Amino acid sequence: MKRQKAHENIIHGVFLIMGLITVGCVLLITVYLVISGIPAIREIGLREFLLGKVWASTAEEPKYGILPFILTSVYGTAGAMLLGVPIGFFTAVYLAKFAPRAVKNSMQAAVGVLAGIPSVVYGLVGMLVLVPGIRKIFDVPDGASLLASIIVLAVMILPSIIKVSVTALEAVPREYEDASLAIGATPTETCFRVSVPAAKSGIAAAVVLGVGRAIGEAMAVMMVSGNAPNMPELLQSVRFLTTAVASEMSYSSGLQQQALFSIALVLFLFIMMINAALNYFLKRDKDK
Repeated sequence: MKRQKAHENIIHGVFLIMGLITVGCVLLITVYLVISGIPAIREIGLREFLLGKVWASTAEEPKYGILPFILTSVYGTAGAMLLGVPIGFFTAVYLAKFAPRAVKNSMQAAVGVLAGIPSVVYGLVGMLVLVPGIRKIFDVPDGASLLASIIVLAVMILPSIIKVSVTALEAVPREYEDASLAIGATPTETCFRVSVPAAKSGIAAAVVLGVGRAIGEAMAVMMVSGNAPNMPELLQSVRFLTTAVASEMSYSSGLQQQALFSIALVLFLFIMMINAALNYFLKRDKDK
């Protein structure tokens, strides 16, 4: 009995250590970004940094305005979610509740392959297929644009949304659905009025994962966005927060490097705010 209790205590201790390591990593990243990013914001000025429309970090008189990057990231992520979430959600509903077993297994295998494709491959396909297509269809000088980035990001977030949503829908107790069917509801009504509301926390988590993937992607969007620090327009070359850091960090120094750390801090705060907002709304729904 004592040996069993000691064994349980050891296991609990290991779990606690793993949890503390995870929390410690988050705290370490947060502290490092704050320490590295605050000096540039203090020197440039918060208003000029966040609301400035010109980024010219290598000019004779440097400008460090990141408003174009912020708006591009917001618009790009929102556009990707508008495209990707409905497709991913309805695909997950079909796989979890309606698809025959053979079709489900085949589609889940395809989703798994989609999840394993490296970002650079998405960017390469987008650069070779999507960018020329946009240039030809819309008759613009360059197809590398915000629209190309939105489409690529929408495809990239599909595996996260589909996999997590399918898991959440399959975890709904069968008794809920049987009770709904027993009182005369159709399978479709049961799915959307019983199963989906019961799985909303998992589906919301899938959306958050999608947002995190979209707003944090760098390589693929760098290859299809044009990577120019312009104010965002749908058919114009743009630069995201992530690509701003990735494209200049290798040769940056001094205030320019500190400004890139400040951009990373802004990106980190965006993701934290999104998570906090989602947790607030989910908690509010549970309290009702």
